[in-house]
Amino acid sequence: MTAEWRTTAGQAAIRRALPHRFPMLLVDRVLDVVPGERITAVKAVSCNEPWYRDVPEGAEDFAYPQVLLMESWCQAAGLLATWEDPNPDVLTGRVMLFGAVTGLAYHGPVLPGDVLEHRATITRTLGDTLIIAGESLVDGEPVLTVESAVLAFRPAEELRPAAATATA
Repeated sequence: MTAEWRTTAGQAAIRRALPHRFPMLLVDRVLDVVPGERITAVKAVSCNEPWYRDVPEGAEDFAYPQVLLMESWCQAAGLLATWEDPNPDVLTGRVMLFGAVTGLAYHGPVLPGDVLEHRATITRTLGDTLIIAGESLVDGEPVLTVESAVLAFRPAEELRPAAATATA
């Protein structure tokens, strides 16, 4: 496809591509995607999310958990990687696996009411493995940067445990 081809997508398309569901589906909308190149997706952070349930009354720290910020960015990167060939069924077909992440930096808190803008770009393709870089922004300011993340695809049948064998 050419770099000029772009599209947007909502929850229906995202759910057809990713196996994640509530409460772990952390991408709300795709704003722009150039398959095989880059994606821009958003996630609105709300104080009604499950991770805020146990924040004590009167607490001042409502920062979105950093691990969920990273997970949300990874889901956007996963959408990019599977855009043209989605497989949300992790029991069959090719399964998407995230591996090493390097150059990960958090630049500031994300708070309820913030809208995360995730940007991911494929920097290298090595067979069934992709190297992806990117960032997450709030109001145009970076809150997360990723120098590189390794995403690999493996056949589901290779990831299943070997069948138990009977011993005499």
